[in-house]
Amino acid sequence: MAFSLEGKLVVAISSRALFDFEEENQLFEASDDSAYMQLQLDRLDSPAKPGVAYPLVKKLLRFNTKSEQNVEVVILSRNDPVSGLRVFRSAKSNHLAIERGVFTRGRPPYHYLKSLQANLFLSANDDDVRATLAAGFPAAMVFPQSRQLAESHPNEIRIAFDGDAVLFSDEAEQVFQSEGLDAFVAHESNKVETPLPPGPFKPLLEALHRLQSVSASNEMKIRTALVTARSAPAHERAIRTLMAWGIAVDEAMFLGGLPKKDFLKEFEPDFFFDDQTGHCELAADVAPTGQVLSGVANQPK
Repeated sequence: MAFSLEGKLVVAISSRALFDFEEENQLFEASDDSAYMQLQLDRLDSPAKPGVAYPLVKKLLRFNTKSEQNVEVVILSRNDPVSGLRVFRSAKSNHLAIERGVFTRGRPPYHYLKSLQANLFLSANDDDVRATLAAGFPAAMVFPQSRQLAESHPNEIRIAFDGDAVLFSDEAEQVFQSEGLDAFVAHESNKVETPLPPGPFKPLLEALHRLQSVSASNEMKIRTALVTARSAPAHERAIRTLMAWGIAVDEAMFLGGLPKKDFLKEFEPDFFFDDQTGHCELAADVAPTGQVLSGVANQPK
């Protein structure tokens, strides 16, 4: 019988995002790929250590039961097929039920996201993330040095999102960048009842909402948070936008410029998504972090 991805939450993930291949990657960048391939082959029976997205993937796969397969995790990697052997061996050794993978040996892998019906792509390669976002799929560049949280919430996935340029478009952020805070506040107050255009991560938030709905009887739960530099009165348009989409978040933090790091430390997300480099660098000290390389903040200077 043919397998279908229809209706599933599909996460595509690079090998460096799932496992700690930083040492191997240094060799790859310092020489040709043949030395890298040989090293991976030499270490075939040595399971790789968990990478920054490993805890998230482990939790997501717990939404699958014998009767319900709601989540599919697929390896999507620039690795060669031989190196892919170690990726699958490492997944098996860590009891991760990952069965599918695409290995492109240096070719940008985002071309396969449409066939995978992917709701998210996590990669350590910034070029692949940019290309994926340009193709219309949610994607983030993981910070391999991110702190991997202990499983203090073993039956709950916690995901935190920035607002502008992540869940929402960067329409308002463009006003802020070009005209300043007062213009931004006036813009958002004048358009308070007009929903913001969707950002690149709206499809992921929708997919998480669907997963929560179809898995009501599962012991695993999802908790989401909006963590934004917006403050009153600009907060209202953000909330009204989510209401217009028919999607609720569990927590909302309107910080008005306060550092996000301390609030993320309290929320303890399994992953945090933000578009700005400075926010991501600070957040990586307390939580797994991915930078969404979209919007005006990520345009070439």
